[in-house]
Amino acid sequence: MNQYLFPNRYTRRDFIRSGALAAAGLALSLPNLAGAKDKPEKTAPVRIGSGHWTYTLDENWGRLPEGMKYGYGCGIVVDSKDRVYVTTRSMDPCVAVFNRKGKLLETWSNDFAGKVGYTLDQVKDTAHGLYWSKEGRREFLYFTENASTNREGPKLGKRVYKTDLQGRILYTIGNVAREDSTSQKFDWTNPTDVAVAPNGDIYVVDGYGSQRVSRFDKNFRHLRTIGGRGTEHGQFNTCHGIWIKTVKNHEPEVYIADRANGRYEIFSLELEYKRTVAGRFVRNPCCFYQHNDHLYVPDLAAMVAITDVEDHPVAMLGDGKEADAKTDRPNNKTNPALFAAPHALCVDSRGDFYLLEWVDFGRVRKFVHTPQI
Repeated sequence: MNQYLFPNRYTRRDFIRSGALAAAGLALSLPNLAGAKDKPEKTAPVRIGSGHWTYTLDENWGRLPEGMKYGYGCGIVVDSKDRVYVTTRSMDPCVAVFNRKGKLLETWSNDFAGKVGYTLDQVKDTAHGLYWSKEGRREFLYFTENASTNREGPKLGKRVYKTDLQGRILYTIGNVAREDSTSQKFDWTNPTDVAVAPNGDIYVVDGYGSQRVSRFDKNFRHLRTIGGRGTEHGQFNTCHGIWIKTVKNHEPEVYIADRANGRYEIFSLELEYKRTVAGRFVRNPCCFYQHNDHLYVPDLAAMVAITDVEDHPVAMLGDGKEADAKTDRPNNKTNPALFAAPHALCVDSRGDFYLLEWVDFGRVRKFVHTPQI
């Protein structure tokens, strides 16, 4: 039987002979393999935490195609289908959407900037907070803009806008050119975060500006504003993040990350002060994310804290501050087991968390829940 391999024709005898020669060549080369350079061994997976609160780094998650890059890490959220939305101070992309396995599904840049009414550079300049909300059967995103750093051009930013999951703007409040059925003026100086209560009320913190906290109903009708700069209860020094904590058999409560005061301030839904949480596990808290009655708190001072129903700490993860204090060269920006500046976090349906840091390369990472019994 003849076999045909372009451009030569071989017989079955040729194949048998060539196979024997190949086997002999392999046998002769085997002694040399011991002297060959070994392939690099796989490194052990990066794990943080302990016991039930152990997490393993997925080193491949969140990578962008060549030519795209993250900027300073702003916001990260996960929707009901475990799609993860990442926004950073970057023009390409402004927003990246991944599935939980790390496949890049969408990037929003030029089209998103057009919907927002800004140039790409202006979107990058003002980007900050991102919040996901399920209201009835529908899901929405709330973007929070910082004040523009442009001193000569138009004073942009200082807005909160609500969008669908495709980034189409449904309502804008804050620094708008004119008011109409989908936009409303409100005097924020530099807002940072949004939260939505079970009844639809919307809460906004002016964390880089006036240090005020404002409550609106589901139609953005203003209900109350509290706060101002200070250290007394009901006053803030960088009220950076806000969350509505909901636990069965407990009244919903408003948690505010009072970052520069190093504490969580807790209020009723009517914004009446209730209590303060502080301690060694609270340094410079940025925001909150709730999963299974626990709060995950990205802390700008190099760690992530997890607290239980009673606000007691159950884990302090990736503590780059303590680790770097023991070395001459800080390495919490490069050591995969450490955090440098956690700015935003979310947790998917399986308990894996996604962390975004306030460093110039964003440092988007996924940590898979791998409890050790």
